[in-house]
Amino acid sequence: MRPLLRLIALLCLCLGYALPAQAAVTITFWSHELGNSFPHAFFTLRGIPEAGGAPVDTNAGFTAKSVSPALLMGPVAGKLDIAKPGYVAGSDAQFSVVMSDAQYVAVLRLVEAWSEGKPDSVYRLSDHNCVTFVKEAARIVGLTGLDQPKLMKKPRSYLKAVVAANTGRVTVLDLHGKAYLAGLQPIAPATAITAAGARGIVTSTVPPPVPVAPR
Repeated sequence: MRPLLRLIALLCLCLGYALPAQAAVTITFWSHELGNSFPHAFFTLRGIPEAGGAPVDTNAGFTAKSVSPALLMGPVAGKLDIAKPGYVAGSDAQFSVVMSDAQYVAVLRLVEAWSEGKPDSVYRLSDHNCVTFVKEAARIVGLTGLDQPKLMKKPRSYLKAVVAANTGRVTVLDLHGKAYLAGLQPIAPATAITAAGARGIVTSTVPPPVPVAPR
């Protein structure tokens, strides 16, 4: 049954039925099988804020600044990682959540706080790694069941545990990156705004710059 369910999900994506509304930014959580490339857990941000603005299409993950035996000894310098398109396509889209603008801004604040040189940019293999980073993003968007101590070094297993704990609150994808990306519709023009935006309501909270994905 599982291959059939995946095929149905892919068909729905291609037809546009399974895609979240574009008048908001969607965060999608990804895992990448263990290997020599990092990070093994990250998220993508895609869509347009409800209040209007430029389209968003980027990703963010967290990893060690340098991969060396020092990782096994204790804390090392960490860095924000923006994955290239090929890396995203070779990963697995696990689930997504449509965010409010407030949640979107909070996720950008998280990205800023974990950027290289900031206090949260310290990488610890056991408890401040790529899984911890996506865990904090999941917390921002209101998900529960996030404390899984035994899975903090197992990105795919961790994200699947989060899915199981949040039935009905996430859009389950469970698709290889190429299949998921092939089903995405173009992001709507940046002129799409909400009624509140049309009335000129402006928030005083200005998010940091959105990270730009390499091309």
